[in-house]
Amino acid sequence: MAEYKDFAHDKRRKQRIKRNRRGLLFIVILLFIVGFNMMIVKKPTVDKHKVQTSTANKEEMTAVQKVIFKQKNGLQKGAEDVTASLKSVYEVEDIAFVEKYLKQQISGDMPDGANGEKIAYLSFDDGPSETVTPKILDVLKEEKVPATFFVLGQEVDKSDITKNLIKRMIEEGHAIANHSYSHNYDYLYPNKKVSLDHFMSDIEKTNNSLKTVLGEDFTTRAVRYPGGHMTWAKSDPTGVASLDKALYAKGYHHVDWNVLPKDAEGAPKNAEELMREFTNTVAGREKAVILMHDTYNKEETAKALPEMIKYLKEHDYKFRTMK
Repeated sequence: MAEYKDFAHDKRRKQRIKRNRRGLLFIVILLFIVGFNMMIVKKPTVDKHKVQTSTANKEEMTAVQKVIFKQKNGLQKGAEDVTASLKSVYEVEDIAFVEKYLKQQISGDMPDGANGEKIAYLSFDDGPSETVTPKILDVLKEEKVPATFFVLGQEVDKSDITKNLIKRMIEEGHAIANHSYSHNYDYLYPNKKVSLDHFMSDIEKTNNSLKTVLGEDFTTRAVRYPGGHMTWAKSDPTGVASLDKALYAKGYHHVDWNVLPKDAEGAPKNAEELMREFTNTVAGREKAVILMHDTYNKEETAKALPEMIKYLKEHDYKFRTMK
């Protein structure tokens, strides 16, 4: 009888263990099913995020290609170059807008683009130089602001150093514009009259120099008259009108300036004097097109540049290139 009781007790214990095991297995299966369903529910969200990220990356690459990468056709186009370019995208202003804004402002009219937004367009003429341009680029990189470089073809052609500076400008997100090949007044403006043929020849010659460095796909729509458009429009209005028409026919737009530190006017000035001239002329400007020079013997301009940028930032200016 005792043996039967022990047998029955053992049987019930085994049945209880078996039920417990089945219950545990059921719970495990249930948890697995719930977890799997949650994964299925979340998966479209994850995939959607991936699609959105991919689309955003494509849109960002498109912007880069339009702003920078298209102009780098002569450079290496590996993944590292793309990454570097993505870090150097700045806001770009249509050169036609800046041209019209300055024309209306000079005429005493309220510019169409006057909207209360303060924009600074840093621009440098007559480079690249082996001595000053690197200093300018170092400051711009440190301050994380862009500029537009109105270059001379003869300076681009001068050496491998100047060619590499042109590449660096593009790599770091700056804009390159055309300031003629020679900057020679006797050639461009013989007898103080605009030479249409000489001027257009100089423009195309500079374009060819830039294409040699940056690739055949490089283009620029921005031109600055050596001496300034407003200067020659007064002395030879007919010649300037003809030249403007020829430039427009090829898609170019010219741009002068409305802020002048005077680093190429009058007696040489130190950084403090340049800063004083700058603050005098930038006061009250909503859209400030600032003319400076990065050619030889303009080291004081490079020294004054950090203070100019600091002033602009403190006065709520945004920075854009012109293309």
